[in-house]
Amino acid sequence: MDLDLAFYIGQEDILKQVQKIADMITKDYADKKPVFICVLKGAFMFLSDLIKNLNFELVVDFIRLSSYGSGRTSSGDIKIIHDITYDIVDREVLIVEDIVDTGLTLKFLKEYLELKKPASVKICALFDKPSCRKVPLELDYYGFQIPDKFIVGYGMDFNEKYRNFPDIYVLDD
Repeated sequence: MDLDLAFYIGQEDILKQVQKIADMITKDYADKKPVFICVLKGAFMFLSDLIKNLNFELVVDFIRLSSYGSGRTSSGDIKIIHDITYDIVDREVLIVEDIVDTGLTLKFLKEYLELKKPASVKICALFDKPSCRKVPLELDYYGFQIPDKFIVGYGMDFNEKYRNFPDIYVLDD
């Protein structure tokens, strides 16, 4: 399959949005010592740039879920590949995700984390595709609302390719 990439959003614009999100998070969390849970693999670059802009005490943990396999759409069958290791009981939790489309994975994750009795669970995503929602899901923080396009770069991939690109590209066939 031949794939074409079309430039979509540059690194400079991404980093400006990350700073804006960091400013909002600082207002809400500066005195709370939150636990940031990064959804692997796609959100690692976003998390890295985000926490560089925060100057308060926080904990970082990681969870890896699978719902895509090698396709472009979520299967809806969500599996935990790697669970968090930090105890989140009575802690403020912020899920850090790269992109939210159907909402199925984030709904599953939020409900799963709520079973661990945190003080709160909020969601932060760099990209939001509200037109693709299959379940109601509110994001507490997001950087860009985008149409139904399959994007890669800045940590996001297609079959493990393109994660290392600093900019965002639209993947077309």
